Amino acid sequence: MALPSADLGDGTYRNPVLDADWSDPDLLRVGDDFYLTASSFGRAPGLPLLHSRDLVNWTLVGHALQRLEPAREFRVPRPDCGVWAPSLRHHDDRFWIFWGDPDHGIFQVNAPQIRGPWTRPHLVKEGKGLIDPCPLWDEESGEAYLVHAWARSRSGVKNRLTGHRMRPDGTGLLDEGKVIVDADLIPGWFTLEGPKAYRHDGWFWIFAPAGGVETGWQGAFRSRGFFGPYEERVVLEQGDTPVNGPHQGGWVRTPAGEDWFAHFQQRGPYGRVVHLQPMRWGEDGWPVLGDRGTPVAVHRKPDLPAQPPSAPATDDDFPGGRFGRQWQWTANPQDGWATQHSGDGLRLACVRTVDAHDLRRLPHVLTQRMPGAAATVQVDLRLDSEEPGARAGIAVLGDAFGWIGLQREPGGPVRLVHRFAETAAAGAPLVRSGPCEGERDAAAARLAPEGRARLWIEIGAGARCRFSYDVGGGRQPSGQVFAATGRRWVGALLGLFALAPAGAGHAGAATFTRFRVTPAP
Repeated sequence: MALPSADLGDGTYRNPVLDADWSDPDLLRVGDDFYLTASSFGRAPGLPLLHSRDLVNWTLVGHALQRLEPAREFRVPRPDCGVWAPSLRHHDDRFWIFWGDPDHGIFQVNAPQIRGPWTRPHLVKEGKGLIDPCPLWDEESGEAYLVHAWARSRSGVKNRLTGHRMRPDGTGLLDEGKVIVDADLIPGWFTLEGPKAYRHDGWFWIFAPAGGVETGWQGAFRSRGFFGPYEERVVLEQGDTPVNGPHQGGWVRTPAGEDWFAHFQQRGPYGRVVHLQPMRWGEDGWPVLGDRGTPVAVHRKPDLPAQPPSAPATDDDFPGGRFGRQWQWTANPQDGWATQHSGDGLRLACVRTVDAHDLRRLPHVLTQRMPGAAATVQVDLRLDSEEPGARAGIAVLGDAFGWIGLQREPGGPVRLVHRFAETAAAGAPLVRSGPCEGERDAAAARLAPEGRARLWIEIGAGARCRFSYDVGGGRQPSGQVFAATGRRWVGALLGLFALAPAGAGHAGAATFTRFRVTPAP
């Protein structure tokens, strides 16, 4: 099951079409099919692959990146690193995805089909601060190009786009690069990034956002030659709509010749949700997005065959112990974290760790995106561990976190516990008060006599979360309202985990069943 589709069923759709953190989207059409990918940062698997036939109803069909590389650096959570702003293209009968890792350089993977098999990551250009790359194969000249932006946090450079000639096979670049757009020279422009390159009507086009994720706008640049000079125009901005910072995405054309543009909106703890804007080419040859340059809330659907309502899956029964495509680990996975078996339910090993006090440090938290609308999350949990201090639960994970679950106490009993940790100031040590380093009790512990619990998180307006549980006496509320937070560039995540204190030997496991996300009435 999934949350409701953006399809209103009357020939129209509402924005956002993807109401969760599908950050920095890019999309393309191949035949009658549309595909979309998004940033996945330090989670694995990465580079999600979504499919649609009408640009409104989407399903998640896989991931192009099973493990992040260099693998040694992603053994631990690095939530603001890894895969930044990928570009998805189709060339020479292959799918291609280029992305920038701000600490290592520009990578690409490719595959004959969207579901793979995908190649291992290939480093196209090594360097610090190289982000948001986009390739362009020019069918008119046979030349291949690449444009990218810069991360000042790594390179000291920002607000400019650099262009290169590229080997046609996408394995490397043929020159040192040239700045083709310097937005320091454009009055009022700052934080130019996220370029997407196209050819149209005899022009080289670069669609690129500026102004920052919360307050920015979408720009379009055009030139008769790839290396410029370019002229610019703002083609999408907030105007008098409630859609802040509408920008950074991609253009696609349907078989009927309609043009559409998908972009994100930064929504605080929900991350970057995806909007779909109508697009047309004006009489002066420039693109016009949305309602004359501002976002639409409701609009007629693209002129494409009707499709059944769909949205990326959220629910999971974990058949055979396997988890659905919507789940990602907070770092590269290791063998033994999840065990397959003959029944239903997710069996997570209680991984021993010195960081049991802080979920933010754990690589073995299994996560999915928090829905962007009010919803109730429910899961059943059984703790199968005799290890004192072993615990498992469901969490809302960001710069701050809150979780509710079960813990084995010294002497044998299992108790229902509810804990949280506040956001730590940048560079500050983690909280060191409460029952264990980093987190504090949110409510008094309750005995769970059978080592089982049904757990709920109600996500309300503003991502304010209420926790509750049932350990045999009916549903009971727990603790105060917890305000979810994102984590740098990532929206808040829902997470399942099992752990045990550091030590020797197997520490048992926990089993999760019937994970459900139900929209609020």
